[in-house]
Amino acid sequence: MKAMIFAAGLGTRLRPLTNTLPKALVPVCGKPLIEYVCRKLKSCGIDEAVVNVHHFADMVEAWAAGQDIMTLKVSDERERLLETGGAVLHARHYLDGCGSFLIHNVDIISDLDLKWFSAQVGQNSMATLLVSRRESSRQLLFDPDTMKLLGWHNRQTGEVRSPYHDIDPVDCLSLAFSGIHIMSDSVFDALEEYASSHGMLLSGAPARFSIIDFYIWACARHDIRGVCAENLHMMDVGKIGTIEQAEAMLENIAL
Repeated sequence: MKAMIFAAGLGTRLRPLTNTLPKALVPVCGKPLIEYVCRKLKSCGIDEAVVNVHHFADMVEAWAAGQDIMTLKVSDERERLLETGGAVLHARHYLDGCGSFLIHNVDIISDLDLKWFSAQVGQNSMATLLVSRRESSRQLLFDPDTMKLLGWHNRQTGEVRSPYHDIDPVDCLSLAFSGIHIMSDSVFDALEEYASSHGMLLSGAPARFSIIDFYIWACARHDIRGVCAENLHMMDVGKIGTIEQAEAMLENIAL
């Protein structure tokens, strides 16, 4: 299995740190966020990953070239951010043929056992999403019996997005997405189909779209499941105020 690290974002919520640093290199307990992710991937047997870059791309490339944790390649998004779905499609040549790959946001720190998570992936699943029972205004909707993805729900606005027009969130299991998921490399043809059907490939430029938008479109066509991690300790280090919390968390968990 290979991996992809999402690290191209502008990190606006981490300003002023990200005025001079990419989010991937923001230090927590003296180490950059991307180092924690790389070491976690390596600890579960993943030896090769690709990281997408945009904001201060040269700095991330230099770190990737200088680290000795794993083979770390770079998917260049300097010209424009491709969002999460477009980023995966753009990195196809690094990941195609690997069987399956794990995607991990660079700003997520957790005590998740990645080996356990990978063992939950069904043989025919195109994608398996790690979810948890935590408060979030935007939640994914699953069939409570099969954990098949059915759609997305914004609890604040009441908006529901799903290919199933009669869906009612009350009848679904609502869970928060963690930013960690595993895809079969069969996903690339479906990503191409999605981008093409939405007119994203007409200009010749790389397609730009959200992976969640893709999942909502694809869940009626392909096997996309959720796996709920009970007692998961996770921190989204996306805001200045969360860095101190993440450092406290790191003192109590083994990555």
